[in-house]
Amino acid sequence: MTKDTIGIDISKDTLDAHRLSTGETAQFPNSPAGLRTLRRWIGAKMPDLVVFEATGAYHAPLERSFAGVLPLVKVNPLQARRFAQARGTRAKTDAVDARVLAMMGAALNLVPDRVGDENQPQLKELQVARMALIKERTRLLNRLKTQNMALTKRQTKARIAQVKRQITELESALLSLLKKCPKRARALDILCSIPGLGRITAVAILIECPEIGTMGRKQIASLAGLAPMTRQSGQWRGKAFIQGGRKFLRDALYMPALVAARYNPDLRQKYQTMIQAGKPAKVVLTALMRKLIEMANALVRQDRKWTPKTA
Repeated sequence: MTKDTIGIDISKDTLDAHRLSTGETAQFPNSPAGLRTLRRWIGAKMPDLVVFEATGAYHAPLERSFAGVLPLVKVNPLQARRFAQARGTRAKTDAVDARVLAMMGAALNLVPDRVGDENQPQLKELQVARMALIKERTRLLNRLKTQNMALTKRQTKARIAQVKRQITELESALLSLLKKCPKRARALDILCSIPGLGRITAVAILIECPEIGTMGRKQIASLAGLAPMTRQSGQWRGKAFIQGGRKFLRDALYMPALVAARYNPDLRQKYQTMIQAGKPAKVVLTALMRKLIEMANALVRQDRKWTPKTA
């Protein structure tokens, strides 16, 4: 029996839908009115899955409107394209992409995404704004080093001070919003107990990885893009490497891994052992990032704060 999956290809202006069980297709405006029409088109019969690609701001209205209402599955666009290529689908139109997404959901037995916190979109928006301001602060500080005129220096310094105030405001808003959810607030306390993880990094982890505490060790490493991919064929053995995953989550773990190499007793020992074994510094740092996210995931799942290992 054909699984009743719906694929939705999302663009800036339109939503192209394909229902696999009936072969029906339709197009709707990517607007509040279009989303209401899409819901009526789906009808009373609940589909097994509604599959769509992550498209940043374009998919956000659909996800907000139907989270917890329909069994949504958000997939990586690259994975969807690879699936289409594996099936020999060479054409690429919105209607074809919608049909491929519906077929992908049925063929790979995808499962609906976990319904997140209702504040997740606001948290993400605040985090994106904060990251943009941090990049701007870095540019301004670099520019200040090359300026010679008193006027340009004064204006740049004034803008730097303004950016710093705005970053502080955003961080305060992030913490306030996180603490409205008791579960997130508890997870924040747990993450902050890990040596090497500061409050801002802990907030970033909770925003970029709301699934933390619900996954296994290998799953969380893969999600962060920190699981090494082995390459071998016959007698040949290539170097393992990391690929994919959530870049912003991985970026958030970089500096904490450097700090943990010095101040986290558990990870300091691992760092020293790998360095003494002749491992490249980049490989060692990646391993520490993986251990950090695995440790954070385990502690949140067990609902306990970090404690040093006893001899």
